[in-house]
Amino acid sequence: MASVRTNSRNAGNAEQAFRESALEHLDGLYGYAMTLARNQAEAEDLVQETYLRALQAFERLRPDSNLKSWLFTILRNIRMNRVRDRVSKPPVMAMDEPSDCRRQFEDESAKDPLFLYMNKAKQADVQKAIEELPAAYREVIVLREFEELSYDEIAQVLDCPRGTVMSRLSRAREKLKEMLQDWSLTAAKAANEAGQYESL
Repeated sequence: MASVRTNSRNAGNAEQAFRESALEHLDGLYGYAMTLARNQAEAEDLVQETYLRALQAFERLRPDSNLKSWLFTILRNIRMNRVRDRVSKPPVMAMDEPSDCRRQFEDESAKDPLFLYMNKAKQADVQKAIEELPAAYREVIVLREFEELSYDEIAQVLDCPRGTVMSRLSRAREKLKEMLQDWSLTAAKAANEAGQYESL
């Protein structure tokens, strides 16, 4: 009986330790869910289901596994399954309009020219630009630049070759830079025209 109680206590301790470790990635998972769903209610539901499934399967997670990329993979699989279900079953109600991105931009790499440029841009413009990226580009930008996953970890989450990740990321960065530059020029032109009008 003592052995049974000890095993039960150890199992409980392991689950509690897993819960605490997994909760450290709550904000990151929510930000990624928003990137995929672009809907606050669905994003919250995705995160909740991700944690429930992770708790059911955490004992099968190897000690050397990357918990963060594992959680992100679970969330993405849940989302993809829901999308496939919607394709096969036409929705009764239309989806909500896209919500503002919750995640805030952080300047994490002084070596990255894109980050240097984005850091100078207005926060609202950066968020808007990310939201307007094609889904594949938006996803890889969030995983790399916001969640700081490695190329290999992103490849695991997206279930694609490492080279594909690098290619998408390069195109996404270039597209972001182009959009931000265009908006900056448009804003500067508008400000200049407004100044000329006021001087008349």
